Amino acid sequence: QVQLVESGGGLVQAGGSLRLSCAASSGRTFSSYAMGWFRQAPGKEREFVAAINWNGGNTYYTDSVKDRFTISRDNAKNTVYLQINSLKPEDTAVYYCAAAKKLYPGRYSYEYIYWGQGTQVTVSS
Repeated sequence: QVQLVESGGGLVQAGGSLRLSCAASSGRTFSSYAMGWFRQAPGKEREFVAAINWNGGNTYYTDSVKDRFTISRDNAKNTVYLQINSLKPEDTAVYYCAAAKKLYPGRYSYEYIYWGQGTQVTVSS
């Protein structure tokens, strides 16, 4: 069982930055999980944002965030991060952290078995 707790969301003006954190508590080694970030805007389906493999050597992004978001992890701290720069109003959503029981992540929700409660990011224009 893995518990994931996100933090770092908030209200920010367009063009601003945020760093989201996801702290994991796990009886299994954190580094054995690939990690991902998803988001869900009001009235829309949850969508893939970014993912990272077990040691941080491989990262994956959806095209709309590729030049603005950076995913990273610190296995010593059992934490994964999402640095978000140049925020746009369309980035407004609840951001979820998720863990996949494999070394390399995918882009689909069903590949992830543990989910956090989410953190709200609101971008004003």
